[in-house]
This record gives sequence, structure tokens and C-alpha cells, in this order.
Amino acid sequence: MTSPTKQKVVIVGAGPVGCLAALYAAARGDDVDVYELRGDFRIPGTVPLNFTKSINLSLSHRGITAIERSNRDDAIKKILQEVVPIHGRMIHGKDNGELWEAPQAYDVHGRNNYSADRGMLNNVFLDELERTPNIKLFFNHKLTGADFEANKAWFERRLPGESPVPGSSGRVPEIEVSFDFLIGADGAHSATRYHMMKFARVDYQQEYIDTLWCEFRIPPSPSNDFLISPSHLHIWPGKEFMFIALPSVDKSFTCTLFAPAIHYAKLERSTQDLLEFFDLHFPGVCPELISPTDLIEQFTSNPHLPLISIKCKPHHHDSRVVIVGDAAHAVLPFYGQGLNAGLEDIQVLFDSLDKQGVYYPNSTPASRNLARQAAFQEYTNNRTADVHAINDLSKQNYVEMRWGVKQPLYRLRKYIEEALYHYVPSLGWQTQYTRVSFSNQRYSEIIDVNRRQGRILGLVLSSTLVSTLAVAGVLFWKQPTKFSPLSALRGLSRGILSRITQ
Repeated sequence: MTSPTKQKVVIVGAGPVGCLAALYAAARGDDVDVYELRGDFRIPGTVPLNFTKSINLSLSHRGITAIERSNRDDAIKKILQEVVPIHGRMIHGKDNGELWEAPQAYDVHGRNNYSADRGMLNNVFLDELERTPNIKLFFNHKLTGADFEANKAWFERRLPGESPVPGSSGRVPEIEVSFDFLIGADGAHSATRYHMMKFARVDYQQEYIDTLWCEFRIPPSPSNDFLISPSHLHIWPGKEFMFIALPSVDKSFTCTLFAPAIHYAKLERSTQDLLEFFDLHFPGVCPELISPTDLIEQFTSNPHLPLISIKCKPHHHDSRVVIVGDAAHAVLPFYGQGLNAGLEDIQVLFDSLDKQGVYYPNSTPASRNLARQAAFQEYTNNRTADVHAINDLSKQNYVEMRWGVKQPLYRLRKYIEEALYHYVPSLGWQTQYTRVSFSNQRYSEIIDVNRRQGRILGLVLSSTLVSTLAVAGVLFWKQPTKFSPLSALRGLSRGILSRITQ
């Protein structure tokens, strides 16, 4: 699909979401410039902004669908060769001095997510961009200003070790860039969003939850194999905190400790406290998977970072600028949907641009601007409800992961919903996780459907309980010496629990 006169598209941010936006725009004939604050990620030694490898990414159906829509078959193949399939959670604990683990499948039909390394994903995308003639990459460029009425942006270019120009008061010269429209994919602390808010009336909500995270690593075994199951997201739940581990293709696991700041403050005071904390709350991690020396060294040297969630509206201004990914909706990592939602943003955005006729062959500059403005408005209208929904779901899922996964009520609902989905698919009944991870259904619709299913289940279970007690009462009235309602209720409970713990 080509356009009569090419649009100039500037993209700020060369992460996976920004790269995918560049591929979508280039495929439609636009000339695309991508500006990235950091250096080339493919060069060893390039330091991420948060100075850590970062939490492993979870790539699910909707993210893969968005990548596939770029029609880059080679990229999809390379990505899927460098990921590890994840089929469910593995819950770890210790009872009566014995370690135990309990798997919880994601999907009754065996579908899976993928554990992906952020660096790998970025490198595959950047290679694709470099092979595309109408895409140019500019690293070490910082967005310092933007005029979204004049369609101009200014970038400060500073290479590592480069000194300011003499007599410039320490300032690095800026370059001026013109564009037809600009896409901000520059993360939670987005400069694009900051400058857009000078032109648009943006409602903005930012929240830091009382949780810090620190990265750890479980190495491969001496025989270069996984030390624990590579098919699961491993969770050591702890009510107020948790430790998780995701597999990597090099047979290691990238692990994360999530805990309130007060716990980090205590652990930072004493290495002995750290070891005792892990021994008590995360049994089987140290020394079985991580040696005490490595645990202390990693906790001490790796940063203890905050978690931010962001909601804003609108996600655009006029026909000139639009924000995507974390710049528009930073979400907590507990549903594994941050990357997937960002990639889906690109699919939704360009579907709107296509639908509104931005790329019609006979478009004039004026008609194209009007079409683009309509497309951006449609994108904001459709996407805001959905990304606010996944923001809320991610926050709720933190409670489920660190505590709910061990509760009988959670396991009961999961068992019933999966049984209905498996044995009576015509009912259209699915778990919330299945809808989020293995479909392209809108996040906002998923919340509505899940609430409705919850109400129905509540009524059914209440009716079952009342019926059981009524029958037990009648039997007790007829044979008071042979039958106890309490015994019947206990029997029913034991039967249900035995099924959901199998």
C-alpha cells in the first residue's frame, strides 16, 4: 500500500513498540525517522536507562498478532527461535520441612505464552529497520522540544565521550526536524508526552505502588540444563511480597523479588537477614538454586527499582502527535501485558489510519490531515478504555500472584471455569487469563464478561450450598441419629477441594 505523496513520520523511541510503529509506517510508504535517546542496543556495553537487564518480557497472542501484521515473516521466525514457551505457573512452598511445587496450567487446551529477553527482541526489530530503505535510525538523540502547531521537533545529539562545543555554556547543539506527524514511543517518562501536554488538555494520573523490585539470576546446571522446569513461570508467594523466575534460552532464569520498600530497608541492613528472609519465605531458592554468595552479591549490586503505573487521556493532539506503549499507559508487570498492549497499540493505531483513509491513493494534504485527525481521535476513543482496563487488571493480578494462587476459592473458580470451557465450549465460558493472553478481545470487554461470569458463579454456588443444606436438613429431620448436616457439608467441601488440588 503506497501513498501519492509520502508522509514524513518521526518516531521517538526505538524500543520494541517504536520499532514496530516504524515497520507499520514504512510498509505504507512513509519516510520514517526513528530517534533513540540511548545508544545502539546491539552494541555490547550500551547501558539501559534503569541500569539493569530488566524483567523478562512475556510475549502472548495479541503481541504476536500485532507483529505478524507487519508482514515481517523473518522477524517472527527469529523471535520465536529465541523464546521459551511458558505453559503455566509453578507455585512453590514448604510444609512440614518438605519442599513442594504445584503446577497451574494457563489454558485447558495447552496454549502458551513465551518468555522473551528484551535485548533479543529489540535487536531483531532494529535489524529489520536497518534493512528497510525508507527508515533511518538515529541513536543518542534526546528530544528537547516540540512545536505541534508548526510540526517541528528538536533533538540534542550527544555521543558517549563527546564534549560540548566551546563557548556553548555546556549545551550540545540541537537539530531541528520537521514531520507530518510524530509518534511518541519513549516510555513511562516520555518526553513526547511532556511536550504534547503543552498543547493538549491531557488528564494524567501517575502512581508508584509501595513495591520495589530487584533482579536475580538462577544459573544453568553444571551440565548446562535448566535447574527447574523451563515450561513455567515460577512463583514463591508471600502475601505481601513474592519471588518469581522466568526461563531464558541460555538455560538460566531471570528472577525478580517484589516487596514493599520497608522490607528492602530491613534486608539492606544485614546479609544475614537477607539469607534468613529467603530461607523463610522462598524455600528452595537459596542455596538450592542461587548460592548464598551470589544471592548477596546480586541483591547488593543490582538496583532496587520502583514500579510505576500511568493513565492519561487523550493519547494524541490534533493530527500532529500520538503516544503509544508506556508513554500512554505504563502498566505494572503482573499480567505480563505491558509489551503486548504496546504492540497492540500499533495495530489499533494503523487500523484506524487505514480505516479513515489516510493512505487513500488520491488523498490531498488537507484531506489527509483531516483523516489523520479522525484516526487519532478514534484511536484515543478505542484504546483509552482498554489500556485503563489492563492497568487495573495488572494491579489486581499482583494480589493474586503473591497470595490468591494459594487460596481454595481462587482454585475453585479456576477449576469450574476451566471445566466449563473444556467440556461445554458452546457456553463461551473462559477464564479471565485465557481471554487476556490467548485472544484479541478488548481488555475492557474482558472485565465486563469476567464480572458477569463471577455473578453467575456466585449465584450457582450459593444455590448449590442452600440446596445441600436443605436436603441435609430434611434427612436430619427424618433420621436425626444417623445423619448430620455438618458432616454432609464437610464431605461436600472435601470433595470439591480434592478435585481442585489434583
